[in-house]
Amino acid sequence: MTVRSLFATRFYEGALDDATLLDELERSCRTLAEDDRAGRAWSRAHGYRGYTSYASLDDLPRRDPSIAALVRRLNRHVAAFADACGFDLTRPLRLDSLWVNVMKSAGTHSGHIHPHSVVSGTIYVTVPPGAGALKLEDPRLPMMMAAPRRRAEADEALQPFVYAEPAPGTIFLWESWLRHEVMQSTARDERISISFNYR
Repeated sequence: MTVRSLFATRFYEGALDDATLLDELERSCRTLAEDDRAGRAWSRAHGYRGYTSYASLDDLPRRDPSIAALVRRLNRHVAAFADACGFDLTRPLRLDSLWVNVMKSAGTHSGHIHPHSVVSGTIYVTVPPGAGALKLEDPRLPMMMAAPRRRAEADEALQPFVYAEPAPGTIFLWESWLRHEVMQSTARDERISISFNYR
């Protein structure tokens, strides 16, 4: 008997091993959260607990040298992930968008995908205890109409949901069609992350 695994969903976990750059990124993110009135207004209007530059600033790598340095590092991680996915690319994937998230306690982000992108990801700058995991959903879930639940001890690749726990400097990458959500933070302090899309 042969049992094969088909239609793999790749998930990349890397790290930014540069404490100085992480400190610079934290300062930059906190400064943006203070100075970006349009971003704060958008966050309030859309029920975002904290601050995001998602709808207000689209030039962060040109605006901030530490974010530009981060993008140079991310380019290498994304290239490695694209290779692991077996993408047949005529040119490298390029950064399309990047935004800062400063999430307060009880903050969450419901399930979603990132349309019109190839690879999406997040780097975690500050991760206090209880900040919440990234929840990844099996993309076949809507088609599993009569499938029984998986045993708790079943392999991670067979589970309908996987929870990826970040630490400061963690870089997560996934294909942009993969549905995911940010679990509710129970931390007292703010979780700071930078999310991005490549096309």
